[in-house]
Parts: sequence; C-alpha cells; structure tokens
Amino acid sequence: MLTAWLYYRSGWPLLVLWPLGVWYYRSLEMECIEKKKSEFLVQFKEAIQSMSASLHTGYSVENAVKEAQKEMLLMYPKDEMICKELSFMVQQVYIKIPAEQIFEDFAKRIRLDDVRSFANVFAAAKRSGGDMIAIIQNTVNQIGDKIDVKREIDTLLAAKRYEFKVMAVIPYVIIAYMIFSFPEFMDCLYENVIGTGVMSVCLLVYLAAYAIGVRLVKIEV
Repeated sequence: MLTAWLYYRSGWPLLVLWPLGVWYYRSLEMECIEKKKSEFLVQFKEAIQSMSASLHTGYSVENAVKEAQKEMLLMYPKDEMICKELSFMVQQVYIKIPAEQIFEDFAKRIRLDDVRSFANVFAAAKRSGGDMIAIIQNTVNQIGDKIDVKREIDTLLAAKRYEFKVMAVIPYVIIAYMIFSFPEFMDCLYENVIGTGVMSVCLLVYLAAYAIGVRLVKIEV
C-alpha cells in the first residue's frame, strides 16, 4: 500500500503489486525462521558438547542426555526449544526407548542437517559397537566447528545487513520528503502516462537493486 501510494498516488496498482507484498512477507518470515534455526544450532552445539563431556566422565548415553537437560535448563528458559526437546528425550529414556531411536526421532522432528548428521553417526556408532565415545567426540567437534563458522559469518554480516535495510528504506524516505516538501514539483509524475512510466521504471530499478542486495548479504554455510 505504501509503495502504491508513493509511486503512483493511487490504489489501482495494488491489483498488480499485491504479489510483491506476499513475497516481502514471505521473505520476512524466512528471515525469522533462519534466525530461529541459527539460535537452535548454537543451543544444540552446547547440548551435544555437554553430552560428550558426560560420556568422557563415564556416564551412559541415557544419563548423558539427562545431564545435558539439566545443564541446558541452567542456561536457557524451560520454554526454549532445546529444553523442550531434551525434556521429551529424557521422558523417552525413562520408558526404555533405545538411545539411537531417541536421536533418530529427534532428528526427524528438528529437520536440520547438522542434527541429522549427529543422529546418523550416533546410531551407527551405537550399533557397530566401536569406540563410541571417540566417534561422538569427533562428530561433536566437526559439527561445533561448522556452527561456530556460521555464527562468525553471521556476526560479520550483521552490520552489512543493517546497512542494507537502511539503504532499502532511503528511496521511500526521499520520495515522501519530495511529495510533502515540493508537491508542485512531484505532481507531474502522477496522473499522467509519462509520469506513471517514469515511476514504474524507478520502481523496477529499485526492486532489482533490492533483489541483488538480498543475495549479496545472504551466505549459505
């Protein structure tokens, strides 16, 4: 609606621009989801590191899960996803569900590659009867390093993402300023074919620049 008013000072462009609003809403939704995923991966890294430390001190896998739950509850509120998941896993431990199945179910619920990788390695190590502690420790180190790298990249890009959001707003601010400060200068861009064409070209250029900016500040690890 803001775009339709600033660029065309009319409501009819909403018939054409509504997919843009849907796309922007979806992009905000995906940004929120990615943020939640990043937060959970950090929590997951801390949980499996806690489990690995418990295994090194002689705990069984089942008791290591219980210890990880206790430690996560000290670090995060009980309504955090990692705390809820560990609480559910502890309940599964009490009803004697095999540990490998517990982690496989956990990976199915979370549906993240790092979680799935850990569950697969854990199940393979448990069933093969090899040096499970060493295998799990190596897996924990690799997953932890990957998560740390992603977190460092996100930290480095945070300032650039903020700059990009500010730059994305500036064209709207400029147009609004011109409309309210120099209305007679801007009137020629509205309610005529040439003005509508000029504003349409400006909008297309802006959308193209915005799309390029989104790709530049998005790095997949």
